[in-house]
Amino acid sequence: MIIGGFQRFSLIDYPDRICAVVFTQGCNFRCPYCHNPELVRLRRKRSVPNGLKEKEILSFLDRRKGRLDALTVTGGEPLLQSGLGNFLSAVKGLGYLVKLDTNGSFPSGLERIIQSGSIDYIAMDIKTSLDKYEYVIKKGIEKTKILDSIRLIMDSGLDYEFRTTVVPSYDGFERDDFYKIGQLIKDSRLYVLQRFVPSKALDDQFLDMRGCSDEEIDSHKKIMEGFVQRCVVR
Repeated sequence: MIIGGFQRFSLIDYPDRICAVVFTQGCNFRCPYCHNPELVRLRRKRSVPNGLKEKEILSFLDRRKGRLDALTVTGGEPLLQSGLGNFLSAVKGLGYLVKLDTNGSFPSGLERIIQSGSIDYIAMDIKTSLDKYEYVIKKGIEKTKILDSIRLIMDSGLDYEFRTTVVPSYDGFERDDFYKIGQLIKDSRLYVLQRFVPSKALDDQFLDMRGCSDEEIDSHKKIMEGFVQRCVVR
């Protein structure tokens, strides 16, 4: 795998668990408000500053058994990595819980990972309503892949969440979009509304955009509570 970063301790990236976080390099989306712009471009290992290898992370995790509960693998988009399955299996072999973050555009790869038994929790980004997806991610996509990933996750038997980062001044996060998102993930266990924080972005213009007001986020939350079992704000 091409690893773009490693966080040795986190209290927020795996629900109710102490975890470490692996950031993979490269993403097939180009969301202009992306909070990890340094991870978007798929670079070679030698071009990633202070790049780590899987064996170094596995060694760290082996030493931290009993102090850490879990590992979260995020990105970028982890399912771009050809070595992801072997790495996740190795982490599970050490006795850790494993959480995978994904944008849902690789359902076949996601299905293989689920069937391997190497993950315990999945977090999938729902970028916006399907009709606005390409506008928000700035790339072409087969929208059926998003639908396939949603069904896979909901039928997996694993813990999971769907989540949307809300950029209030960007067309793609209007009230009607949340009704459409609700239909996509109807009856799902958990949906998370994430506030956009203009501290880093792929497109510098988004650094001048405002975050969601309490009134706006509460309005979206009320809509989603009519579709999902539980909705929270982060």
